[in-house]
Amino acid sequence: MSRRQRQRGRGQAGLTLIEVVIALAILALMMSLAWSTTSTTSRVKRSFEELQARAGEIRVSSARMVADVESAYLSNNEDSSWSDRRTRFIGKEEELEFSSLGHTALWANAPESEQTMIRYYLDNDREDSSMTDLYRFESRRLANEPGVKPPGQLDVLVRDVAGVRFQYWDWKDKEWQTSWSSSSNDAQPGRLPSRVMITVKVAPRGGDAGDEVEYTTQARLMLQERLNFFISE
Repeated sequence: MSRRQRQRGRGQAGLTLIEVVIALAILALMMSLAWSTTSTTSRVKRSFEELQARAGEIRVSSARMVADVESAYLSNNEDSSWSDRRTRFIGKEEELEFSSLGHTALWANAPESEQTMIRYYLDNDREDSSMTDLYRFESRRLANEPGVKPPGQLDVLVRDVAGVRFQYWDWKDKEWQTSWSSSSNDAQPGRLPSRVMITVKVAPRGGDAGDEVEYTTQARLMLQERLNFFISE
């Protein structure tokens, strides 16, 4: 082999090595871009799933609250001088307690009826005190004896909420009220609001305070008049 042929062979080998290096660099860049795209897609997917799960949790809890509030009632068969009546509707901006006809007995021959007392309120999470939960308490029967707390069921409606707000439509004054009391003579004695607006404020898990979202729904109360029960002889 001549000297010129040997030099040509070394030049071709050198060019082949440069091509391999360039090809590896392009491959590394493409793999990096593919990994970045896959990672971003996976992160967006997880965020979207969390948002959907959160929205579903709010929808289910809101539907339950609407069903409860729409079955609220007051009875006329009570002593009007009692301050703590068996049937009542006491509402504040972040708390609501009312008598309802929506109870379902889960055990046969249980000493229960459809009448119940339901209460919504905010309190610390049982496992993580840094979180605030929206709770629902439902008693198994109505009672107003002093010092007697009827048995009931406590459920967590929504975990880790930023707040809840109840508003009450006064059909007489034609305006929303931030509080309601059917047992107080200087409030709304013996009557119910025609509608209740429920607003639950939550933040996506891991989000900032500025990411808070409000979910609002309304419940229309079916029974506006106090019920009278007559026993025929």
